[in-house]
Amino acid sequence: MDTTIKSCFEGKLRLIRIDDIISVKNNLNRIKRSRKYDQILASIKEIGVIEPPAVIWNEDKKKFVILDGHLRIAALAETKQEYVMCLIATDDESYTYNKYINRLSAIQSNKMILTAIQNGVPEDMIAKALDISIVSLQQKKTMINGICQEAVELLKDKIISEKVFLILKKMKPSRQIDVAMIMNDERRYGYKFAEELLGATSDKMLATQRKIQKLSPAEIEKRTRLEQESLAVNSDLRSIQDRYGIDMLTLTSIQSYLKRLLNNERVAEFIQRYYPEIFEKFVQICAVNFTSVEST
Repeated sequence: MDTTIKSCFEGKLRLIRIDDIISVKNNLNRIKRSRKYDQILASIKEIGVIEPPAVIWNEDKKKFVILDGHLRIAALAETKQEYVMCLIATDDESYTYNKYINRLSAIQSNKMILTAIQNGVPEDMIAKALDISIVSLQQKKTMINGICQEAVELLKDKIISEKVFLILKKMKPSRQIDVAMIMNDERRYGYKFAEELLGATSDKMLATQRKIQKLSPAEIEKRTRLEQESLAVNSDLRSIQDRYGIDMLTLTSIQSYLKRLLNNERVAEFIQRYYPEIFEKFVQICAVNFTSVEST
């Protein structure tokens, strides 16, 4: 059996005429009106293409089809560029390529900006490349100031609004970690959800005390109950996640044993004749696709 690992891309970048590259996106004109396209266009005008587009030969081997980089190619065409360095795919996986591309999270973007500044790139040039104001760049640069390292690590690859970090800064480090864990458990990273968690945070867990408000006993009880329930639910969820792998292994082992058992015709016939209800349950267990269950 051939165990050689085959590369999905050619080993070297190739310079390709932009006119020889075909886009498969039907809504490209609409996307070109987006803020994201404006940023890409500004970045290319200022510092050029950083990440090469990925393409593949079309059926007649005369042109290339874009797998990733539609907006970059469109921006290059708009700036009257004739050629671009591309990564050439050797296998037609256009339907999965974008699935495995991880877009920059807010924290990753913050680190890239800080790295660029440390390497001597002027801030006005970075702002121009990102098509943002100097004020916005300053906000991005200081986005995680006041956020503890543990919370940053929990959220480093999550797509989160920068406004969420303003909410986190209102909490003490231990509460920041709790909130980051809750967000990951719930897979909810929106600003509204962060505000709800802030509202459920006790005064002693805030970085600065709330303005004195006259709360009714019912409102105080409601806030306390909400915080306790939130912590309890997330504790239970983490406990379930910890047991999940062991439970799946146990179920898979049981299923494997039952399949071998029912493959024995004499044993299967005996169980079916004398214990039909048990036999029916065994058949149902053997039919379960645990891989499908796990993926859902």
